[in-house]
Amino acid sequence: MAIEQKTPTTRPNLTVDLAGMRLRNPVMPASGTFGYGEEYAPFLDLEDIGAIVTKGLSLKPKAGNPTPRIAETISGMLNAIGLQNVGIEAFQKHKIPFLRTVNTPVIANFFGNTLEEYGAVAEQLEEIPEIAAAELNISCPNVKQGGIVFGTDPQAASEVVRLVRSKLTKPLIVKLTPNVTDITVVAKAVEDAGADAICCINTLTGMSIDIHTRKPRLANKTGGLSGPAIRPVAVRMVHQVVQAVSVPVIGVGGIVCAMDALEFLIAGATAVQVGTANFVDPSAMLTVIRGIEEFCVNEGLDDINQLIGSLRV
Repeated sequence: MAIEQKTPTTRPNLTVDLAGMRLRNPVMPASGTFGYGEEYAPFLDLEDIGAIVTKGLSLKPKAGNPTPRIAETISGMLNAIGLQNVGIEAFQKHKIPFLRTVNTPVIANFFGNTLEEYGAVAEQLEEIPEIAAAELNISCPNVKQGGIVFGTDPQAASEVVRLVRSKLTKPLIVKLTPNVTDITVVAKAVEDAGADAICCINTLTGMSIDIHTRKPRLANKTGGLSGPAIRPVAVRMVHQVVQAVSVPVIGVGGIVCAMDALEFLIAGATAVQVGTANFVDPSAMLTVIRGIEEFCVNEGLDDINQLIGSLRV
C-alpha cells in the first residue's frame, strides 16, 4: 500500500542557525558576485535572502588585475579580478550607511597578504556594529613566506585563523580553497584554531587559451573557475568536510537552481551561497529560495532542517 504524503498546511520553516546567527533562509550570495549589496538592490529585495556577503575587503584599496580578467567557459567562467575592492575604511564610510538600512545580516568577507594585514582588517570589522559576521578568505598568498597560499597549508591556515580569532568576537566563517590534496585536513585545522563555521569551496584554478591568438584568455594567464562545472566537486568536498568537523558548513559552487542548492543541504550544508548565477540572473537567489520552499511542500517537510544532512549512504 502506498503511503500518502503529508502536505504542510502552512509554509515550511526555512530559517536556519548559522554560527549563532538566525537566518530567515539558507540562501546568500557568494563573495565577489554581489558587490557590497547595494548594487543588487534594484533587482531584488535584500530582505528576502538569508544574508548579504560583501565583496572581499582588504586593509587598503586594491585595483585588481589588468584586463581581460573574465572569460566564459563551458558551464562556467574563469575570473582573475585580483580581489579589487575599496578597502576597509572606504567600506565603512561609503557602504555601511546603506547596509544599515537593510534588515538582513551582513557578512563581511576579507583577506590579507600578510598576517598583520589580516589582523588589522579583523580589528576594524570588530568595531563595525552593522557587521554580523566575518568570512575569512585564506586563498591568498603569504608574501612573507614565499607566496605560499595560506589556505593550502594547514599550519599557515591555522596560524591566520588563530590571529583573526584573537581580534574578533563576531562569528568567524573560514572559506576554504579546493586546490589542495585533502580539504578535510585544512578544515580540521581551522576548526581547531577557532572557526565558527566553514565555507567551501572557493574557485578551482583553471586556464583557457584562445587558439587563434595562441594567448591565454586572461591577462593573468590563470584564474578561478566557477559555475555549474565545479558543482560536483564542491558537493563532494562539502560532504567530506561535514563528516570531518562539528561546526556548520556553508556550501558554494555552481548553484543555479533549487535542485543544486538542495544537493548541498542534503550533503550536510547548513546554508548555501549563490555566485556565478547572479551574473546571469540578478534574481537567481529568489528563484532558488522559492524552489527550496516548493520542494519542502511537495515532500511534506515543514522545516528545512529536516532536510539538512539527510543524505542516505
